[in-house]
Amino acid sequence: MTVQQQRLRIRTRRGLTLITDDVRRVVEAAGVKEGLCTVFIRHTSASLVLQENADPDVCRDLEAFLSRLVPDGDPIFTHVAEGPDDMSAHVKAALLKSSESIPVSGGRLALGTWQGLYVWEHRDGRQERDVDVQVMGE
Repeated sequence: MTVQQQRLRIRTRRGLTLITDDVRRVVEAAGVKEGLCTVFIRHTSASLVLQENADPDVCRDLEAFLSRLVPDGDPIFTHVAEGPDDMSAHVKAALLKSSESIPVSGGRLALGTWQGLYVWEHRDGRQERDVDVQVMGE
């Protein structure tokens, strides 16, 4: 069995940043034909999500919905050391996921036609996020 791991540094801004091609390159370099790719984000104010990659309105609508659900600067939050988007980003990350597992089939990520893997940045401004990609299989 082959196991290969690589850390990606992803530059983000608030909203969804497509990382499918970055992860595909790691899978191709691993040379695994059948197996599993696990992707993990090493942060508490950003998430990973599999979502439609054909219409950018989907990403905008998701961001608008989540921002309405968990607004920045909500007066119930006491953890505001880094600004009004601080605690809301942690809540959003807690509601979403920090990892995704994607099958590898025929040496490729077994994603659906319209699926893409995204880092969902919950903070304002530009960030750099560490994403670990591990590929296991034969």
